[in-house]
Amino acid sequence: MKILGIDVGGSGIKGSVIETETGALTSERLRLASPRPATPEAVGVTIQALVEQHHWSGPIGIGFPAAIQHGIARTAANIDPSFIGLPVADYFSGQTGCPVYIANDADVAGLAEIRFGAGREVAGVVLIVTIGTGLGTALFSDGRLLPNTELGHILLDNGQEAEHYASEAVRDAQNLKWTDWGDRLNRYLLAMEKLFWPDLIVLGGGASKKLSKFVARITVQAPVIPAQFLNQAGMIGAALFAEERLRAGN
Repeated sequence: MKILGIDVGGSGIKGSVIETETGALTSERLRLASPRPATPEAVGVTIQALVEQHHWSGPIGIGFPAAIQHGIARTAANIDPSFIGLPVADYFSGQTGCPVYIANDADVAGLAEIRFGAGREVAGVVLIVTIGTGLGTALFSDGRLLPNTELGHILLDNGQEAEHYASEAVRDAQNLKWTDWGDRLNRYLLAMEKLFWPDLIVLGGGASKKLSKFVARITVQAPVIPAQFLNQAGMIGAALFAEERLRAGN
C-alpha cells in the first residue's frame, strides 16, 4: 500500500509517498517551512501545498505535534493553541479532499522504528525520544504503543520542563557544547529510567546523528542507540499509522 506520509514539525513540514510494506520512500521528500503563526488554516494551506506538489489524491497519514485523541488535538506543542479541541483529522481531510489519519508525531516516529528500525523485534519496554524543537516520546511494551505520552513536558529535579532544558532547539539557542548538552539529556534520560525502566532507549531526530559526541555523558543502565530512520521516521510512521486505521476499517 502506498500512502502519503506527512510530518508536521516546529520548523518544517515534510512529506513523501511511503510504501508501507517496506517503509521505503517512493517519491521525493519535500519540505516546506512551517508557517508562523502555525494556525489551523496556515498549517492546512502548507499541507495542501505538499499534497499538490506530490499530485496526490489517496490516503494521507500525518504525524502532528500534539496529543491526538480520536482525531482531536488535546494539546498544542510548537503550534498555535487554537488547535486544541479541533478535530484535526476531519479538518485536514476537508482542506485536502483526501482521507486523513493523524496521530502524535513522536508516536508515529516510534511506529517506524518499532516496525522496521532500531526497535524491531525488541522485547520488553522500548522508549523512543525524538530530539528537535522539543522532546517527543513514544513508549512501547512488547511492540504495543501507549499513545500520547508527551514525556518531554515533565518537570526535572531542577524545576525545569525537560524540553526547555534538553532539546535540540535549546542546544542551538544556547550554543552548548555536545558534552554539556549531553549532561542535560542524561539528566532527562535518568528521570525516564526511574519512571519506566526501559530495556532499550532509541534517540531520534537530528541530534541522534551526533551520538558519538555525547554518548560518554549518558549513564542510564539501558542501552542507548540512534534511530535508524532519523528525520524520515515521522513520515514513514505516519503512513504506517494510516495503514493500520485503514485496515481496521476506521
